[in-house]
Amino acid sequence: MTSSQSSRPQRSPVEVWQLAQNFFTSETSLYILKRILQAILTLFLASVFSFFIIQLSPGDFLDLYRQNPQVSQETIQQLEQQFGLDRPVWEQYFRWLWQVLSSFNFGTSFAYQRSVAEVLWERIPNTLLLSVSSIVLTWAIAIPLGIIGAVKQNQALDQVLRVISYMGQGIPTIITGLLLLFFAQMTAPLFPIGGITSINHADLTWYGKILDVGWHLILPTLALSITSYAGLQRIMRGQLLDVLRQDYIRTARAKGLPEDRVIYVHALRNAINPMITLLGFEFANILAGAFITENYFNWPGLGRLILQAVQAQDLYLVMASLMMGAVILIIGNLLADIALTFVDPRIRLSEMS
Repeated sequence: MTSSQSSRPQRSPVEVWQLAQNFFTSETSLYILKRILQAILTLFLASVFSFFIIQLSPGDFLDLYRQNPQVSQETIQQLEQQFGLDRPVWEQYFRWLWQVLSSFNFGTSFAYQRSVAEVLWERIPNTLLLSVSSIVLTWAIAIPLGIIGAVKQNQALDQVLRVISYMGQGIPTIITGLLLLFFAQMTAPLFPIGGITSINHADLTWYGKILDVGWHLILPTLALSITSYAGLQRIMRGQLLDVLRQDYIRTARAKGLPEDRVIYVHALRNAINPMITLLGFEFANILAGAFITENYFNWPGLGRLILQAVQAQDLYLVMASLMMGAVILIIGNLLADIALTFVDPRIRLSEMS
């Protein structure tokens, strides 16, 4: 035994038990447990509604086979038994739910003839990459411009920024994506039009592969960020203006504190709190925009996968994709709530609904 090991204090079982008890009874742990229980109920209800709503659509995945005269009735019946489509809807749902709970098996994709989990794990990282890059770009632009607009209220720069934000917020993602596609065609080969990598991606160095993915990421990220940036900038400007009118800000200025310290230390700390709350909902907006953006730019992500699965009526792939999207949204909101307590220690998780 080394001297460092012998000098290290050894905790007794009682001390270890107390540390574990303090951890699991802490405010943060109890809040996370509460949110996990809420998430389980939310996911269950979402799965029920999604499954039965999908079943309301006419036909199923085997309609193409039924319309093909070369496919025999026996083959169709065999496929129905294989996919479980010959059973009642409620039985299909509970069989699927039991597979998920017992073995984390989301079923087999009808179209891909592969495990749904395998198909999802190939797409989820791409959607997360696009979502995170879009959120980072949106916040990196919107927050500083919102602060500038509040500080320069009603001046020429503020008016220009407000006009730009109104224009950005008025243009939906579907139009933004089309405009960026036209721009890519006009400037070709400056920007890639689709995909996540180039043809020679496998031959590049690790550094070149990162640059290649980043190059393909530019236009999809812009398409998702423009509308979000516009709304976020206006909210940041409004929040900071409201805080700058508070009495404690007037008191800080009366004491002779530098204006930069008043704005960036005292005012900004309180104005940023609602923005962090909105961060969790940004994931919902990003996932909604991903349906359009990923389809436009041929980005192999979750949004494009869900759209293709819905068109093909690939039941279990649609269900698993919707559940993964819901999980991402729930985790995003949970992380936003926890981050809010770090930014403002006055906020307690126990007081949050």
